[in-house]
Amino acid sequence: MNHNGTKELKSNRRTMIFLCLVVSGIASSILSTAMTTALPNVVEYFGISTSVGQWITSGYSLAMGMIMPLTAFLITRFPTKKLYLAGIGSFILGLLLSIFAGNFALMMAGRILQACGNGVLMTAAQVIILTVYPVEKKGTMMGTYGLATTAAPVVAPTIAGLMIDAFGWKSIFYVALAIMAVSFVISSIVFEDVLEVQDKKFDVVSFVESIIAFGGITLGIGNISSFGLISVEGGLPLLVGAVVCGFFILRQCGLEKPFLDVKILANRNYAVSVIASMVLYLVMMGSSVMMPLYVQSVMGYSAVVSGLVTLPGSLATALVSPFAGRMYDRIGIKKIFAAGAAALVISNAGMYFLTMDTPLWTAAALNVIRNISIGSLMMPLLTWGTSNVVPQKVADASSLLTSFRTIAGSIGSAVFVGIMTVVGEASVDTYGDAAMMHGMNISFLWMAAGAVVLFLIAVFAVREK
Repeated sequence: MNHNGTKELKSNRRTMIFLCLVVSGIASSILSTAMTTALPNVVEYFGISTSVGQWITSGYSLAMGMIMPLTAFLITRFPTKKLYLAGIGSFILGLLLSIFAGNFALMMAGRILQACGNGVLMTAAQVIILTVYPVEKKGTMMGTYGLATTAAPVVAPTIAGLMIDAFGWKSIFYVALAIMAVSFVISSIVFEDVLEVQDKKFDVVSFVESIIAFGGITLGIGNISSFGLISVEGGLPLLVGAVVCGFFILRQCGLEKPFLDVKILANRNYAVSVIASMVLYLVMMGSSVMMPLYVQSVMGYSAVVSGLVTLPGSLATALVSPFAGRMYDRIGIKKIFAAGAAALVISNAGMYFLTMDTPLWTAAALNVIRNISIGSLMMPLLTWGTSNVVPQKVADASSLLTSFRTIAGSIGSAVFVGIMTVVGEASVDTYGDAAMMHGMNISFLWMAAGAVVLFLIAVFAVREK
């Protein structure tokens, strides 16, 4: 063991483990957003409404947000190899369930199993990379991993659009299944137990509280757009979630060995990285759901066209992520953060000015700017945040940040689609056929406001070490 309490690895073994993390990361990340393109097909296939159908994406985020606090405990309690293989196994089981689902409820059960698997895989991967690589390489390696997990969700709607038109929407699951099966075999051969196991008791009360708190808040906010704040479906889960969240935090502060160490939020830089990541995800997931809706529902084009509009942006994310990691290792977080946030403001504000006559390439160009900013912010924020906590707390720091940003993401996709729908329906008399377009404009205006908040955090709240 080295001074971090982790196992020293030979360079080639470390590289093989890293490749496994990247491959399974790609497959699991693809499915967090690929279903946004399949939404119209799924709605038709199961004969459900769009607001119910969008749960294949927001429900996935909800389940992932709920499982994240548990993964911090699992990572520090169970051997790395067994836990990682269990994560892949859960994902494969979820894929099989979704492929053979005869109704929407079974399909959702499959999606929840996939989300649970993804929650374990993502958190474990981040903690492993942040632990086994030296400080001067962390940004670069996290950037390269981010190329997989950031680019995959962004590329996914494009690939999904082409696959849906060619082979039907279930083909998405078949491809992921093939990748995951290969990943399982390779991981079982090359993986080692690289993280130190701590003697922690499983605190059932904390676990139940975390599920109710994270689940209630996400579910409540997701339902507000459909049912309003003062409703059983929206207000009640939100209220219960917020109250239980308070109890959860108090309990963690009182425990000698907490289930999820929330005290690390007392570290100023880490707290700033968490808040910034949440705002980023709120805007990012909002725009990733809105782009296919704009091309297909507002403009009336096919899933393939929708995919092609988002493709240049996806490629931009893929190119920028490893580069951003290297830049972070060189110049620190502040300059990257400010520039990325400014680009996010410009791209979302630009979408406000689109009309029914605006050519699609304009939206595609704005999407490229948006995705460059997302690619340059996501992993550097996580790396910077977790580098401010002690090595033994990296699992807690990574899980907490990923939980919060995942919840923020599901809030974003629900809220911004809600804004588009509500404004669109309310302005039919004024805007006629362009009412949904107006709804989309307003939705992106609110995303731009979120990006302004992000820019202010970058300028005024970030202090380099």
